[in-house]
Amino acid sequence: MFGLFHKKKKPVVDGSRSIRDTRYVVVDTELTGLDEKKDSIVSIGAVRMSGGTIELGDTFYRLVSPKAALKADSVCIHEITPSDVCEQPGIESALGDFLAYAGNDVLVGHFISIDLSFLNREMKRLYGQELPNPVLDTYSLYEWLRKRQRTRDCFATPVAGYRLYDIIKCFDIPVQGAHNAIMDAFATAQLFQRFIPYLAEAGAQDVGELLKAGKPFEGGDRFSISGEFGNF
Repeated sequence: MFGLFHKKKKPVVDGSRSIRDTRYVVVDTELTGLDEKKDSIVSIGAVRMSGGTIELGDTFYRLVSPKAALKADSVCIHEITPSDVCEQPGIESALGDFLAYAGNDVLVGHFISIDLSFLNREMKRLYGQELPNPVLDTYSLYEWLRKRQRTRDCFATPVAGYRLYDIIKCFDIPVQGAHNAIMDAFATAQLFQRFIPYLAEAGAQDVGELLKAGKPFEGGDRFSISGEFGNF
Protein backbone atom coordinates (compact mmCIF):
# COMPACT_ATOMS: atom_id res chain seq x y z
CA MET A 1 0.00 0.00 0.00
CA PHE A 2 2.85 2.40 0.72
CA GLY A 3 4.03 2.14 -2.86
CA LEU A 4 0.67 3.36 -4.11
CA PHE A 5 1.04 6.76 -2.45
CA HIS A 6 3.67 9.14 -3.73
CA LYS A 7 4.44 12.64 -2.57
CA LYS A 8 2.30 15.11 -4.42
CA LYS A 9 1.31 18.71 -4.21
CA LYS A 10 -1.99 19.68 -2.65
CA PRO A 11 -4.74 18.85 -5.14
CA VAL A 12 -5.85 21.82 -7.18
CA VAL A 13 -9.43 22.61 -6.20
CA ASP A 14 -11.69 24.12 -8.82
CA GLY A 15 -13.06 26.95 -6.73
CA SER A 16 -15.81 27.64 -9.24
CA ARG A 17 -17.23 24.12 -8.97
CA SER A 18 -20.71 23.93 -7.46
CA ILE A 19 -20.97 22.68 -3.88
CA ARG A 20 -23.59 20.22 -5.10
CA ASP A 21 -21.29 18.86 -7.83
CA THR A 22 -18.37 18.08 -5.51
CA ARG A 23 -17.40 14.83 -3.75
CA TYR A 24 -16.71 14.79 -0.02
CA VAL A 25 -15.37 12.26 2.48
CA VAL A 26 -16.75 12.87 5.97
CA VAL A 27 -14.24 11.43 8.46
CA ASP A 28 -14.03 10.76 12.18
CA THR A 29 -11.45 9.09 14.40
CA GLU A 30 -11.51 7.54 17.86
CA LEU A 31 -8.42 7.99 20.02
CA THR A 32 -6.71 6.64 23.12
CA GLY A 33 -6.59 10.25 24.39
CA LEU A 34 -5.96 13.81 23.25
CA ASP A 35 -2.20 14.04 23.72
CA GLU A 36 -0.89 14.49 20.18
CA LYS A 37 2.56 13.23 21.16
CA LYS A 38 1.60 10.19 23.22
CA ASP A 39 -1.88 9.01 22.20
CA SER A 40 -2.96 7.03 19.15
CA ILE A 41 -5.79 6.40 16.72
CA VAL A 42 -7.92 3.33 17.50
CA SER A 43 -10.44 3.62 14.67
CA ILE A 44 -11.16 5.57 11.49
CA GLY A 45 -14.65 5.92 10.05
CA ALA A 46 -15.72 7.75 6.90
CA VAL A 47 -18.77 8.28 4.70
CA ARG A 48 -18.72 9.54 1.12
CA MET A 49 -21.00 12.29 -0.14
CA SER A 50 -21.74 13.39 -3.69
CA GLY A 51 -22.92 16.94 -3.25
CA GLY A 52 -25.77 16.73 -0.75
CA THR A 53 -26.28 12.99 -1.21
CA ILE A 54 -24.84 10.58 1.39
CA GLU A 55 -23.60 7.43 -0.35
CA LEU A 56 -24.75 4.85 2.20
CA GLY A 57 -23.19 2.00 0.21
CA ASP A 58 -19.76 3.64 0.11
CA THR A 59 -18.40 3.81 3.66
CA PHE A 60 -15.07 3.15 5.36
CA TYR A 61 -14.31 1.73 8.81
CA ARG A 62 -11.10 0.34 10.28
CA LEU A 63 -10.13 -0.65 13.80
CA VAL A 64 -6.47 0.04 14.58
CA SER A 65 -4.11 -1.62 17.02
CA PRO A 66 -2.83 1.52 18.79
CA LYS A 67 0.74 2.15 19.86
CA ALA A 68 -0.49 3.84 23.04
CA ALA A 69 -2.36 1.85 25.67
CA LEU A 70 -6.12 2.27 25.83
CA LYS A 71 -7.24 4.19 28.90
CA ALA A 72 -10.30 3.49 31.00
CA ASP A 73 -11.81 6.96 30.39
CA SER A 74 -11.49 6.64 26.61
CA VAL A 75 -12.89 3.08 26.59
CA CYS A 76 -15.94 4.35 28.49
CA ILE A 77 -16.63 6.76 25.63
CA HIS A 78 -15.89 4.84 22.42
CA GLU A 79 -16.30 1.36 23.96
CA ILE A 80 -13.33 -0.05 22.02
CA THR A 81 -11.54 -2.44 24.36
CA PRO A 82 -7.99 -3.86 24.19
CA SER A 83 -9.42 -7.22 23.08
CA ASP A 84 -11.19 -5.50 20.16
CA VAL A 85 -7.93 -4.18 18.71
CA CYS A 86 -5.19 -6.53 19.90
CA GLU A 87 -5.24 -8.52 16.65
CA GLN A 88 -6.04 -5.60 14.33
CA PRO A 89 -3.44 -4.14 11.92
CA GLY A 90 -1.49 -1.06 12.92
CA ILE A 91 -2.10 2.46 11.65
CA GLU A 92 0.15 1.80 8.64
CA SER A 93 -2.44 -0.47 7.05
CA ALA A 94 -5.50 1.55 8.05
CA LEU A 95 -4.02 4.84 6.89
CA GLY A 96 -3.00 3.38 3.54
CA ASP A 97 -6.54 2.09 3.03
CA PHE A 98 -8.00 5.46 4.02
CA LEU A 99 -5.78 7.30 1.53
CA ALA A 100 -7.03 5.04 -1.24
CA TYR A 101 -10.63 5.59 -0.14
CA ALA A 102 -10.39 9.39 0.19
CA GLY A 103 -8.58 10.01 -3.08
CA ASN A 104 -8.71 13.73 -3.86
CA ASP A 105 -12.13 14.35 -2.31
CA VAL A 106 -12.76 17.20 0.12
CA LEU A 107 -12.43 16.00 3.73
CA VAL A 108 -15.17 17.06 6.16
CA GLY A 109 -15.26 16.67 9.95
CA HIS A 110 -16.49 18.30 13.15
CA PHE A 111 -13.54 19.98 14.87
CA ILE A 112 -11.58 18.17 12.19
CA SER A 113 -8.32 19.80 13.29
CA ILE A 114 -8.19 17.23 16.10
CA ASP A 115 -8.55 14.29 13.71
CA LEU A 116 -6.04 15.90 11.36
CA SER A 117 -3.46 16.38 14.10
CA PHE A 118 -3.32 12.60 14.62
CA LEU A 119 -3.73 11.59 10.98
CA ASN A 120 -1.06 14.05 9.82
CA ARG A 121 1.38 12.93 12.49
CA GLU A 122 1.22 9.45 10.99
CA MET A 123 1.23 10.85 7.45
CA LYS A 124 4.48 12.69 8.11
CA ARG A 125 6.05 9.63 9.70
CA LEU A 126 5.03 7.23 6.94
CA TYR A 127 4.88 9.41 3.84
CA GLY A 128 6.79 12.58 4.68
CA GLN A 129 3.83 14.90 4.11
CA GLU A 130 0.41 15.84 5.44
CA LEU A 131 -2.88 14.80 3.90
CA PRO A 132 -3.10 16.71 0.63
CA ASN A 133 -6.89 16.99 0.52
CA PRO A 134 -8.81 20.25 0.98
CA VAL A 135 -10.57 20.29 4.36
CA LEU A 136 -13.85 21.57 5.82
CA ASP A 137 -14.85 21.90 9.47
CA THR A 138 -18.59 21.64 10.19
CA TYR A 139 -18.04 23.62 13.39
CA SER A 140 -16.61 26.50 11.37
CA LEU A 141 -19.46 26.20 8.86
CA TYR A 142 -21.96 26.29 11.70
CA GLU A 143 -20.41 29.47 13.11
CA TRP A 144 -20.30 31.06 9.64
CA LEU A 145 -23.95 30.23 9.01
CA ARG A 146 -25.09 31.23 12.50
CA LYS A 147 -23.89 34.77 11.88
CA ARG A 148 -25.93 34.89 8.65
CA GLN A 149 -29.03 32.92 9.65
CA ARG A 150 -29.77 34.32 13.10
CA THR A 151 -33.54 34.30 12.53
CA ARG A 152 -33.64 30.52 12.12
CA ASP A 153 -34.16 28.44 15.26
CA CYS A 154 -31.67 25.77 14.15
CA PHE A 155 -28.85 28.30 14.35
CA ALA A 156 -29.58 29.45 17.88
CA THR A 157 -26.66 28.69 20.20
CA PRO A 158 -27.09 25.11 21.47
CA VAL A 159 -27.83 25.05 25.18
CA ALA A 160 -25.16 22.43 25.91
CA GLY A 161 -22.38 23.78 23.68
CA TYR A 162 -20.82 23.22 20.28
CA ARG A 163 -20.11 19.51 20.31
CA LEU A 164 -21.41 17.50 17.36
CA TYR A 165 -24.23 15.90 19.32
CA ASP A 166 -25.28 19.23 20.79
CA ILE A 167 -25.66 20.79 17.35
CA ILE A 168 -27.32 17.93 15.45
CA LYS A 169 -30.22 17.96 17.91
CA CYS A 170 -31.04 21.46 16.67
CA PHE A 171 -31.52 20.00 13.18
CA ASP A 172 -33.67 17.05 14.33
CA ILE A 173 -30.98 14.55 13.35
CA PRO A 174 -31.43 11.27 15.30
CA VAL A 175 -28.69 10.58 17.83
CA GLN A 176 -27.49 6.99 17.91
CA GLY A 177 -24.16 5.21 18.17
CA ALA A 178 -22.37 8.28 19.54
CA HIS A 179 -18.60 7.98 19.71
CA ASN A 180 -18.40 5.18 17.20
CA ALA A 181 -16.26 6.56 14.37
CA ILE A 182 -18.50 5.45 11.52
CA MET A 183 -21.69 6.61 13.26
CA ASP A 184 -20.11 9.95 14.17
CA ALA A 185 -19.00 10.36 10.55
CA PHE A 186 -22.56 9.59 9.42
CA ALA A 187 -23.99 12.11 11.91
CA THR A 188 -21.52 14.75 10.67
CA ALA A 189 -22.49 13.97 7.07
CA GLN A 190 -26.15 14.53 7.93
CA LEU A 191 -25.28 17.85 9.55
CA PHE A 192 -23.30 18.97 6.50
CA GLN A 193 -26.21 17.82 4.32
CA ARG A 194 -28.53 20.10 6.31
CA PHE A 195 -26.13 23.02 5.87
CA ILE A 196 -26.05 22.94 2.06
CA PRO A 197 -29.33 24.79 1.33
CA TYR A 198 -28.51 27.37 4.02
CA LEU A 199 -25.07 27.89 2.48
CA ALA A 200 -26.72 28.74 -0.83
CA GLU A 201 -29.07 31.19 0.89
CA ALA A 202 -26.10 32.85 2.60
CA GLY A 203 -24.28 33.28 -0.70
CA ALA A 204 -21.84 30.35 -0.67
CA GLN A 205 -22.52 28.68 -4.00
CA ASP A 206 -19.17 27.22 -5.00
CA VAL A 207 -16.33 25.22 -3.47
CA GLY A 208 -14.03 28.22 -3.20
CA GLU A 209 -16.52 30.05 -0.98
CA LEU A 210 -17.25 26.84 0.94
CA LEU A 211 -13.59 26.26 1.78
CA LYS A 212 -13.25 29.82 3.08
CA ALA A 213 -16.37 29.50 5.25
CA GLY A 214 -15.37 26.08 6.57
CA LYS A 215 -11.71 26.66 7.32
CA PRO A 216 -10.77 24.32 10.18
CA PHE A 217 -10.92 25.80 13.65
CA GLU A 218 -7.42 26.42 14.97
CA GLY A 219 -5.82 27.57 18.19
CA GLY A 220 -4.40 26.20 21.40
CA ASP A 221 -7.83 25.68 22.94
CA ARG A 222 -9.21 23.57 20.12
CA PHE A 223 -9.27 20.53 22.43
CA SER A 224 -10.71 22.22 25.50
CA ILE A 225 -13.55 23.89 23.58
CA SER A 226 -15.16 20.49 23.13
CA GLY A 227 -15.68 20.10 26.83
CA GLU A 228 -14.97 16.38 26.68
CA PHE A 229 -12.75 13.69 25.21
CA GLY A 230 -13.34 12.22 21.80
CA ASN A 231 -15.63 13.43 19.07
CA PHE A 232 -17.53 16.61 19.49
